[in-house]
Amino acid sequence: MAPADQCRILVVDDVPDNIFLLQAILEVEGYNVDTADCGSAALTQIQASLPDLVLLDIMMPDLDGYEVTRQIRQNQTASHLPIILITAYEQSNRNEGIAAGANEFICKPIDFEELLAVIQRYCSTPPHPA
Repeated sequence: MAPADQCRILVVDDVPDNIFLLQAILEVEGYNVDTADCGSAALTQIQASLPDLVLLDIMMPDLDGYEVTRQIRQNQTASHLPIILITAYEQSNRNEGIAAGANEFICKPIDFEELLAVIQRYCSTPPHPA
């Protein structure tokens, strides 16, 4: 795992406002943030440059978060990558997410203190804001 001040998080969501909000909060906390606006773009980015953690929306138009998670778990290079699934839909199934290989499951609206605590479990120690 990268040192805390170098922890790189990939935020994947098809809603630009959600990406903007997550990126702003995480960068204020000292994390390096990359973004993708769909599942296929996330897989391409992960293949090109492995992040330390993925925050992944479930409901997306091309590949949903479950399928992206399954594909990450099948990739030997990325199979260990911590994945936190995020969704606003109550019908989304936590068990399906965990079965696909997700490490955590968080519902919207996001409790940012909870989210940061979960991220810190996977990114060594918390970074120090710049």
